[in-house]
Formats: sequence, structure tokens, C-alpha cells
Amino acid sequence: MKRPILIGITGGTGSGKSTIAREIYNQFGTDCIAMIEQDSYYKDQSHLSMEERVKTNYDHPHAFDNDLLVSHLEELLNGEKIQKPKYDFAIHNRVEETTTVEPREIIIVEGILTLEDPRIRELLDIKIYVDTDADVRIIRRMVRDINERGRTLDSVINQYLSVVKPMHNQFTEPTKRHADIIIPEGGQNKVAIDIIVAKIKQIIEK
Repeated sequence: MKRPILIGITGGTGSGKSTIAREIYNQFGTDCIAMIEQDSYYKDQSHLSMEERVKTNYDHPHAFDNDLLVSHLEELLNGEKIQKPKYDFAIHNRVEETTTVEPREIIIVEGILTLEDPRIRELLDIKIYVDTDADVRIIRRMVRDINERGRTLDSVINQYLSVVKPMHNQFTEPTKRHADIIIPEGGQNKVAIDIIVAKIKQIIEK
């Protein structure tokens, strides 16, 4: 099997990186593309009480089990299937159930700190940073956390100001310098998506 193309997509919370990942995914389909969400690789917290889990800083690099993520990416690149973990934000922990991911021609790894770990960067063939204004990102995060994670408006705002924003400035924003491509306005940038898809097709055809 030819070595898969590994694409890293990163950007701040609510930047539109997941939308871009889905747009690329939809261009190729399940037969030749696999999706790895960095959010699935938050550390197991079974050893902590619920009170301690609630305090987790999900925007800090230490929250991620990058050892497992790197191992899984290497296995996929070697043509082996993996068992991707599942994380439940309601209980702030992994669940026992996993998702089987088969190796594919294209592998997308997407998350807020995809380019932060040098081990992951070294594996990537294409590194993408999605650059979206902070006011747009916070609105998108509010909608997601309230509708999907049962959060209150006050809790979302407090977390954004006390944790998300400073973590973005300290850890996510600096990874922009590692990107091959910087996409403004996230999933709304159809031209950028078309260019990336064309580049992927060019690599595959070589």
C-alpha cells in the first residue's frame, strides 16, 4: 500500500477547521479518506473524581494523549487499522467504546493543537491553519457548547475569557508559523478548499 497522505488542520476554537475537514472529506468519500479528531484523544481521567474532571483545561497541550495519537497515526501510515477512542464531555472522560478506523489514501487529523506537537508535525504532508476573527469564533463556540454540551451562556463566556482565549494566544496562534497554508474565514473560503482538494488529487495521482 502506498503511504497515505496525512493532512493536519488546525486553528482556534470555532475557526471552521472542522467544516473544512468535512468539505475535503466529502470531496473524496469514505473509501479513500479517514478522519481523526484530536478531541477524541483527550486523556483518560478515570482516576479523577467528577469534581476534579470538571476543572480540566481542554485548551492546554497537557490535556491531550498525544503519545496515543502519534502511535495511531504511525499505525495508519503503516497500513494498520486503529481503535480511535471516544470522549464524552458530559462526564469529562473517555468511554469504553471505540471507533475502528481503517487505513486510507488520505488521513485528516483535525484539532486546536494539531501543529503544536513536533512529533505530529513531522508526520504531516500538508499543514493547514484556519484563521478566523476572534469574535466569530466565540459566537460559534457559544452556539456549540450551549446546544451540544448543555452549557450555560455565562459558563461559556467565563471559560472563554479565563481559559480559551489565553490558551489560544499562548499555544494555538503561534502554530500558524508551521502551516503550509493559512486559510482565512474557515469553511466559507471555497476557493481555498478547491485549491487544497486539487493539490491532494495531484499528490494521489503521482
